[in-house]
Amino acid sequence: MSGHYDVDAVRKEFPAAERMTYLDSGFQAPLSRPVKAAIDLFLREGLETAGPKSVWLDRVEQTRAKVARFLGTSVDEIAFTKNTSESMNIAANALPLRAGDNVLMVHGDHPNNAYAFLNLQRKGVEVRFVPMTEIVEAASFRPHIDASTRAISMSHVTFHAGHCFDIESIGALCAEQKLHFVVDVMQAIGIVPIDAKAIGATFVGSGSHKGLLVPQGLGLLYWNSAQAELAPAYLAAASLAEIPGDLIARPDRLVPAPSARRFELGNFNIPAIHALGAALDMIEQIGVANIQNHCFDLGDHLIAELDALDIRLVGPRDRKHRAPHIYVIALPAADWLGYFEENGVRVSPERDGIRVSFGMFNTSRDVDRLVELIRRRGVKTSSRAA
Repeated sequence: MSGHYDVDAVRKEFPAAERMTYLDSGFQAPLSRPVKAAIDLFLREGLETAGPKSVWLDRVEQTRAKVARFLGTSVDEIAFTKNTSESMNIAANALPLRAGDNVLMVHGDHPNNAYAFLNLQRKGVEVRFVPMTEIVEAASFRPHIDASTRAISMSHVTFHAGHCFDIESIGALCAEQKLHFVVDVMQAIGIVPIDAKAIGATFVGSGSHKGLLVPQGLGLLYWNSAQAELAPAYLAAASLAEIPGDLIARPDRLVPAPSARRFELGNFNIPAIHALGAALDMIEQIGVANIQNHCFDLGDHLIAELDALDIRLVGPRDRKHRAPHIYVIALPAADWLGYFEENGVRVSPERDGIRVSFGMFNTSRDVDRLVELIRRRGVKTSSRAA
């Protein structure tokens, strides 16, 4: 039992967590029963009726409204995409960037965020990287802003070491300096409370297969609709303000939709969106703040156990600067990953060690199992070296 919610009851909704010690939600969340039920319903309807299209599309819009409420935005500011990378590319290409402009990013951040903007080098846009430190906030970027800086783009939470950056202070800096702000919340959403308006971002992008519990293939994009001048780089009938009833393209009717639908190309990943609706219901019933605090508690327990073993944690230790759910242990992945797998523990290799990533279903017993395996194998104290 967690002090924040009945984690044992939640755990029963994730059969994989009952069959192994699953500490890899930062890679892919295991399937939950409510999410599977939503997918099963879609499949059954498709099998038996060839698809009630209007019902399916109604559910898409119901889920869009849930996403908007979850992020504190208007429903007209939410678009569905394929994944985080597509969301970042849509954002990068919608910004009014020209030759000579520069964009600031954090060195070592997720590569697919960076590539979306590095691809604009062919247009003469420069990408400048600021150092990644344990704390990244407005002061980290301010000295690097010049007259040609047009945007800052970054992750909220880093995938490789669990930094949780001060995106609200950076959003305020962008507002002060009249810069666009693009934020990748893939590793935060569903675990860390997110208020897209409070962030002050132009775009917020994410996938849904980690904290949002949905299989891969669905992304989200928030667009600040006050910046109506930002147009999509590509266009389809579904993107238009007026979709022609006869579906004949007309060169004089290319006005994009006034909503974030301008960034969509139609033909949604319907089963994944239906699954997302079920996942959001589950997350909201528990409460994101409760999930966050539960993961922080697990992290505190893990850190204390690592300290007792004289093993270094990669990345921040302070709750103010660390993600609640991502912890990288300074153990060489080449030496340890196979050992954990052989003993029924699922983790990920990362740049500087073994990544442990918690979900809403994890318990202190999972941490104890991991630590027991480390203790059983034995670790030299040199692993604590900085």
